[in-house]
Amino acid sequence: MAIIRYPSFTEWRNPLLEMERLRKEMDRLFVDAMGRGPAALASGVFPALNVFEDADKLYVQAELPGFKSDDIDISVEKNTLSLRGERKSEDVANVSYHRRERRTGKFHKALTLPYDVNAESVEAHFKDGVLKLVLPKAEHAKPKKISIKAE
Repeated sequence: MAIIRYPSFTEWRNPLLEMERLRKEMDRLFVDAMGRGPAALASGVFPALNVFEDADKLYVQAELPGFKSDDIDISVEKNTLSLRGERKSEDVANVSYHRRERRTGKFHKALTLPYDVNAESVEAHFKDGVLKLVLPKAEHAKPKKISIKAE
């Protein structure tokens, strides 16, 4: 005698949810196999940034180890900061690599700033693989003190 068990209605899974679960699992497998993934430099993940402010300026610090200042391009338009660069390959002839974790290639990271900035007064300093930007806020973006008149 054969017993056939049919799943109840609650055991059927949504095929779209199953496809999404499978996609996430495949992404996890690729990240495990290849580090952060092959497009990490181009995806906006790199470089790591800190962004903070005081009353008059925004400050951005970007980690760019192994880069030279000539390899980095910075542009500001209204409230968008763009960082572009390229790490060139330093291939050595007649060797076999056992491990190759340092990525090479171009990157681009665009960051929407919380305020418009004065692009003409931006300062950039690069030392020990850390890019430091000082972005003065535009006059209309600075807080205004309003005095109260007593009557």
